Amino acid sequence: MNKFALLLRFFFWLIPAVFLSGNAQAQTTADAANQSNNPLNLAASFNIQNFFVPSLFGVGAHTNDLLLRPTIPVGPMGPIGVPQIFRATIPVSTRPDPNGGYNTGLGDINLFDIFLLSEGEVQLGVGPLVTMPTATDPSLGTGKWQAGLAAIVVSASKARLLGTLVQWQHSFAGQSSRPTVQSLTAQPFGIFNLPGGWYIRSTGTWTFDLQHGSYYIPVGLGAGKAWKGGSTIYNAFIEPQYSVAHSGAGVPRWQVFAGLNMTFGK
Repeated sequence: MNKFALLLRFFFWLIPAVFLSGNAQAQTTADAANQSNNPLNLAASFNIQNFFVPSLFGVGAHTNDLLLRPTIPVGPMGPIGVPQIFRATIPVSTRPDPNGGYNTGLGDINLFDIFLLSEGEVQLGVGPLVTMPTATDPSLGTGKWQAGLAAIVVSASKARLLGTLVQWQHSFAGQSSRPTVQSLTAQPFGIFNLPGGWYIRSTGTWTFDLQHGSYYIPVGLGAGKAWKGGSTIYNAFIEPQYSVAHSGAGVPRWQVFAGLNMTFGK
């Protein structure tokens, strides 16, 4: 199956989820969209997200990352005494095989634990993260244990949701034959609410390989819709992104970010 067929297959899965949302049991509100899109929302959630990269700089290949992201909130406990948000990212990745063709399998699993330090219109969260070398093929991961910090700031109103998620990590153990890893990602995001649960979004993740000097800075423009079904908020979106600046071969030229987020009990 070629890369365009893979993309169309994913779109045909996603688009009905958006347009069938008119059968929702409850009226959609801007609050529901904000809750579903806010990474600091204290509610359990499960997100199915996909990054499809049909074009890479300097490489005639494509990549894909299907991300499964469960989030579990934890009440105040221990000496810090503030709420926590625990999130796992489990990637199922596709990468070019150096010997030809493609490899698909489990990538490196990322976990972070965010401590919510301030609430209200402006929220701030900071906490540790770890990435485990769980990839089923060398092309799908780094072969290194990594640890670091994550920080999130969010400003919310009925009209929009603005914020940034920053993650830094450095390798500290793993396969000695694999190179040291040090990376920084920054995801500035803007969600602008429209009537009926629709919204416009821009959420490109800027990625910097601090060890080797490569980077790419994508800017996206997409749309989504949030709706309620019982006590669950569903949120489907699609966002094409183009890298306006880059350094190094093999980084995305443009990509399509799409997904379905489910927020429970709110």
